[in-house]
Amino acid sequence: MSDGNIIAKRSEILFCYDIQDANPNGDPMDENKPRIDEETGINIVTDVRLKRTVRDYLFNYKGFDGNNGKDIFVREKPFEKGGLQDGKARAKDFKENKDTVIDECIDVRLFGGVIPLEKKKKSIGKDKEKEKEEGDDEEKKEKNSITFTGPVQFKMGRSLHPVELKHIKGTGAFAATAGKEQKTFREEYVLPYSFICFYGIINENAAKHTKLTDDDIKLLMEGLWEGTKNLISRTKVGQMPRLLLKVDYKEPGFFTGDLDSFLKIKSESLDKIRGVDDFKLDLSDLINAIGFTKDKIETVWYKIDPFLKTNPEIPKDWKKLAD
Repeated sequence: MSDGNIIAKRSEILFCYDIQDANPNGDPMDENKPRIDEETGINIVTDVRLKRTVRDYLFNYKGFDGNNGKDIFVREKPFEKGGLQDGKARAKDFKENKDTVIDECIDVRLFGGVIPLEKKKKSIGKDKEKEKEEGDDEEKKEKNSITFTGPVQFKMGRSLHPVELKHIKGTGAFAATAGKEQKTFREEYVLPYSFICFYGIINENAAKHTKLTDDDIKLLMEGLWEGTKNLISRTKVGQMPRLLLKVDYKEPGFFTGDLDSFLKIKSESLDKIRGVDDFKLDLSDLINAIGFTKDKIETVWYKIDPFLKTNPEIPKDWKKLAD
């Protein structure tokens, strides 16, 4: 288990990042197109995508690779003979012990999860005799699982402006058929630009069950920022973290709620935004909302990209997150 105190009070998170000429979250049921609300033109990114970004960062950069009692439960792990583990096999890596999973797996402490188990149930009466006659064991397996509600939950991420979908076609490097002159064709869908905002909440009640600590939250914040920046794949290159906010409250149970609804983009042409130079992020309503509950707030933490322009500037009583 990680060091630090178990979370005792509630917090809220705002995380904004952008992406250029790429696909922030493809829909496999729709030609892997970026998810877009047809009514508003708003780009949607699932919370699953964001959590995967954090998991991948912690696995690849922070040593949560299964060694030294530090692991990621939800990750692709191959069998020695080939193929990937399913949930049951993953649970057996920890001897199906929920306490071991919690102690070693930071993603379960953060986001919760379902641990599939196979428990054995002794057969009785006629069933037992029948199994003996059929040459079966005296015990039969019964499906079971343990579910942990994650203390850290995010809403769907949404762009703060309508986006434009581009369909790009190109030529591949190989011939369509061996020996032929004609090359294969490729096509993909990208967004010229999307400025995406996620809202999250840290629930101190659920934290008691997964033993979520202050140090885990520090790694979460690092994973959001650095994980987004280091997600360098063909469809994600160009993503940049722009603003990260964490509001810690003084008493359990209290929070402002829906902080993302207070952020707005100010631009002369919302439909022609192609980068951070084309707009300002309006923090006025957010600052006011936080100000209304100032007596309930312990600390407002933030991290901001120097290229992001805001109006007004970050309040002086907000504290910078450590790099």
